[in-house]
Amino acid sequence: MTVLPAYPAARTARDRFVLDRRPPRPLHDPWQHQGVMVEDERAADGTIVRVATVFLTGSECPWRCVMCDLWQHTIAGDTPPGALAGQLDSALAALDAEGPRPAHAKLYNAANFFDPRAVPECDYAAIAGRLRGFRRVIVESHPATVGDRVARFTTALARAAGRTDAPAVEVAMGLETAHEEALNRLNKGFTLRQFEQAADRLRRLGAGLRAFVLVGVPFIPRDQQQDWVVRSVAFAFECGASVVSLIPTRSGNGALEALGAAGVFTGPALSDVEAALSAALSGAAGRVFADLWDLRRFADCSQCFDARRERLHWMNLEQRVRPPVSCERCAAARGYIG
Repeated sequence: MTVLPAYPAARTARDRFVLDRRPPRPLHDPWQHQGVMVEDERAADGTIVRVATVFLTGSECPWRCVMCDLWQHTIAGDTPPGALAGQLDSALAALDAEGPRPAHAKLYNAANFFDPRAVPECDYAAIAGRLRGFRRVIVESHPATVGDRVARFTTALARAAGRTDAPAVEVAMGLETAHEEALNRLNKGFTLRQFEQAADRLRRLGAGLRAFVLVGVPFIPRDQQQDWVVRSVAFAFECGASVVSLIPTRSGNGALEALGAAGVFTGPALSDVEAALSAALSGAAGRVFADLWDLRRFADCSQCFDARRERLHWMNLEQRVRPPVSCERCAAARGYIG
């Protein structure tokens, strides 16, 4: 019988728990981005805007969150100066080849945009120059890196814009959950109070906030998951978020498999994502989106998956709950029909 090691209480031991269970890191060229995706998103005024997401390659996040798999899209060392601007040149050329540029741009670097190891400050002006003409720029950050660099990046955008309007800045922070104990055990490296303080700093700096909330949080009993999704979404809006994105927890980093074997994590199903979005949309103080990337991995029925994904897509755009998809195969599997 294999005896699983207890999940550590100390931060450094938790870091080691996470690192020791990782599979090998894929090799990435720091001068090449990892993809560009264009999708529709509902804006604050209710209009539908096109949003381009550029998946940038750069340095790994210094925090070792137990559920994170983003490190697989990073490099082990610092991001070389000039690399991100070069990646943006390539990404924008690909966008321009497809037609008019989208109004909004997300720069997701699988880490923290305001960590100087991930995004060298000497590159702010070059990056800002590439973003001229966008109406909104969305980047991601850990609460601890929200500070003066946000202001310096905003200033760089304004200088690059010249006499035209500079793009608004929005910062996406991973709240994950408002469950204090679970948040601590996720090894995120911040408290709810510190998230609130970072949100307040963003507000004073004139930047917007969006938050990520997990569907399927380790250390929270399954029968409490949906309630904590709703409470976490409400907390994010109380902190001033205008958008909350629901992210199904993705296994595959080794640490989650260990937690699953220990009985403190159950991976979410597509039905959990559907239930979470439906519950969160009821009385939400802002926009709530379900993350649809790689959604098929959470489905257990190929017959109804496309229809269920389409339902979530339209719920994201309309911000209202649509009737659930009916599937004879799923009903038969549950014993509802012969």
